[in-house]
Amino acid sequence: MTTGHRTGSSTSYAARPLLPRDASEARARVAEALAGAAAATGGPPSATAVGDALLVTSELVTNALRHGGGLTGFRVEVDRDALAVTVADASRELPHVRRRRAQRVSGPGEGGFGWPLVRLLARGIRLTLPPGGGKIIEVRLPLH
Repeated sequence: MTTGHRTGSSTSYAARPLLPRDASEARARVAEALAGAAAATGGPPSATAVGDALLVTSELVTNALRHGGGLTGFRVEVDRDALAVTVADASRELPHVRRRRAQRVSGPGEGGFGWPLVRLLARGIRLTLPPGGGKIIEVRLPLH
């Protein structure tokens, strides 16, 4: 069960000791945080906000697993107006927009849509390169 810690005006759901194994588990944790925070935020988030949060979470975690050398950190926080999802991975390479090719030799190209989608849906994005290596991406999404 996720443990929430109330600090100031936000509720943190970071106390779960294990990292999500995959994007599905990360989405479940975000959904749980959003459901649990409805009372603290003055009502449930909009259906659009929930869908956006789950999509962004899926993209960030999938990218960390596929391109970032593995997930090294995951945190969910909810305050009155926004949800913050923080994902850390082992790579120092910052996300970037890929140039799309119409087709590859082996067939249609895959991927390249996640980061532009995250940038489109987020209210704010913070990228950090900690001294110990890897990177941290924090995304804030509106609740309504």
